[in-house]
Amino acid sequence: MADPHANAPGPIAANSVAAALRRACADDWAAYVNHAFVRRLADGTLATASYKHFLIQDYLFLRQFARAWALAAYKASDLREMRAASQTVDALINQELQLHVETCAGWGISEDAMAATPEARANMAYTRFVLETGLAGDLLDLLTALAPCVIGYAEIGARLAADPDTVWDGNPYREWLELYSGDAFQEVGRGACAQLDRIAQARIGGDVTQSPRWAELCRIFDQATRLEIGFWDMGLHRET
Repeated sequence: MADPHANAPGPIAANSVAAALRRACADDWAAYVNHAFVRRLADGTLATASYKHFLIQDYLFLRQFARAWALAAYKASDLREMRAASQTVDALINQELQLHVETCAGWGISEDAMAATPEARANMAYTRFVLETGLAGDLLDLLTALAPCVIGYAEIGARLAADPDTVWDGNPYREWLELYSGDAFQEVGRGACAQLDRIAQARIGGDVTQSPRWAELCRIFDQATRLEIGFWDMGLHRET
C-alpha cells in the first residue's frame, strides 16, 4: 500500500520501520498530524486557555515520559541502548522539563501549580498505555509505543514550517512552532527513527513487516497514535 505521507517533510525515511508503521495506520496518523489543535497553533487562533491547559498537562506527561525512558534502559540488552535511554532520561529531566517550566512561567503558570494539577484522563490513558506496553513487552514494543510522540511532533513541526499558511509574525505560539520545526528537534526525530530501526533489526531481523510480530507492533503504534489524537482533543477542549 502506498504511503500517503511519504513525501511529508520530517524525520521519517521512506524505507524505515517508522514509515511502514505510519502506512499501517495512515488514517489515524493523518488525524494526528493535521489535528485542529495543530492547525490553530499554526495560524495563531488557538484559545489561550486551551494552550495553557495543554502546557500543564504536557508537563505532567513529560514526567511519565521520563519514567518510560528509564524503563527503556532496564529493557535494553546492550550498553549502547542503555546509554541511549539513560541520556534521554537525563535530557528529559534536566533539560526539557526545565525548559518547559521556563516556557510556562512566561504564560503565568508556576511549576508548583502544574505539579498540583491532576492528570487529565487522556493524559493518564496515554502514559499508562506506554508504561504498560513496556512492562509487558520488550524494548521494541516500548519504543514502538513511544515513537508517535517524538517522531510525530518532528513531522508536525516540519509540516508547519513548510506550510505557506503557517503564520509566524505576531503568532503567540511561534516559540512552539520554532521548537519543533528547528534543527535540534528534527535531529531528535531522526535519532528516534534510527533507534527504532536498530532495535527492530536486533529483535526481528530481515523484513520486519513479514515478522509474526508485525501485526502487534502496528496495533501498538496505532493505539499510541490514537492516544496522541486524544491528547490534542484534551488540550483543545480543556478536558480534565
